[in-house]
Amino acid sequence: MRVPLIVGNWKMHTTIGEARQLVNEMRLGLDKIEGVEKVICPPFVSLVVVKELIKGSSIKLGAQNLYFAEKGAYTGEVSPLMLADLCEFVIIGHSERRQYFGETDSIVNNKLRAAFKVGLKTILCVGERLEENEAGKTKEVVTGQLKSSLAGLDYPQDLVLAYEPIWAIGTGRAATGSKANETVSLIRQQFAEAYGKENAREVRILYGGSVTTDNIVEFVEQSEIDGALVGGASLRADQFVGIVKQTSEIK
Repeated sequence: MRVPLIVGNWKMHTTIGEARQLVNEMRLGLDKIEGVEKVICPPFVSLVVVKELIKGSSIKLGAQNLYFAEKGAYTGEVSPLMLADLCEFVIIGHSERRQYFGETDSIVNNKLRAAFKVGLKTILCVGERLEENEAGKTKEVVTGQLKSSLAGLDYPQDLVLAYEPIWAIGTGRAATGSKANETVSLIRQQFAEAYGKENAREVRILYGGSVTTDNIVEFVEQSEIDGALVGGASLRADQFVGIVKQTSEIK
């Protein structure tokens, strides 16, 4: 049985002080909820502080990105080895990394390899742009990203997938639950072709894109969707706790 998972991606928000306050506001509420795995991904500068704050709680820690080299003259980058001492999870291939920093499927593939090598659990993001969606190319784009990102990798046991239609991220314009479920089903089928049906049944696939307490039920009640990658709503303790709570009541 797939354990539901809610991941909070704080993106480039919160100072260290604000991160401390946010964790303190949500920790007690999250600890009261069982049956859902909870992960928060603050900015790099807050990882050490947040790790101490969530010690002994049910909250797990993730990073938002990494570089694929273990060390070297890569000014400003953070290596997998650095994160392995801090985090359990890392987000890879987020659409904002692809859009603003030119990350290709090949780069994503290298990052996945680097993360798995040091034992990090990865959250691999795939999703289509608005024009691709409107042109009926969602299946082609999403399955193509998945295939290229996982190329040459043995079955990645510590992998979580996230479908995030780019046109829905931060826009307030979420996909419908049924359409998201349809695409997630295609992703699971593609994963089955690469790693077998049994492994495809076990891999968790999240939905991401303007998820809030107002629409989380529409997504997690779907048979193929195992949780959510939450952006803006994860910066409000009441919203994030509410999303996790509603998920626990359905899954």
